[in-house]
Amino acid sequence: MNLPNQLTMARIILIPIFMALLLIQFPKGQPIFPYQDFVAAMIFILAAATDGLDGYIARKRGQVTVLGKFMDPLADKLLVSAALIALVDLGHVPAWICWIILAREFAVTGLRAIASADGTVIAASKLGKIKTVSQVLAISLILLHDWPLSLFNLYLGQPLLYVALFFTIVSGVDYLVKSKKLLKK
Repeated sequence: MNLPNQLTMARIILIPIFMALLLIQFPKGQPIFPYQDFVAAMIFILAAATDGLDGYIARKRGQVTVLGKFMDPLADKLLVSAALIALVDLGHVPAWICWIILAREFAVTGLRAIASADGTVIAASKLGKIKTVSQVLAISLILLHDWPLSLFNLYLGQPLLYVALFFTIVSGVDYLVKSKKLLKK
């Protein structure tokens, strides 16, 4: 278990901690401790940051593994899915946006599995990376209630969520087009 894979596993382990901090409250909706939602947001951001770090280290050190290729995208999907579902539960994200994002993730994962069974690898595209970054930024801002931007009356979390939705759909269509070409071979 090399360092990049340990970072990926740490991201997965942080998910239930993030969820507990975000969702567990005393009766009547009171947080268990002050700034609980801020701590949850920081854990989400820390977990999301390990995504870029584990990939960078794996490539730089030549430690790309089959386990890492499988676990890294799974960890990303689990983290974003958990955050979106929690934000729907808290009333901060519309359920239909969450559904579209999750449907795209399931569809792309399925396409990759089918291609993989055929010996074809569908690599992550630039659009997919933009999608992930826009989702993480939107979720982070929503978790932070747009802090520190809200100090300047800037509220970008919700608008950025729609940008993330756009890139989610566009990158999903891109994967579908690429997989059709690859699977016809």
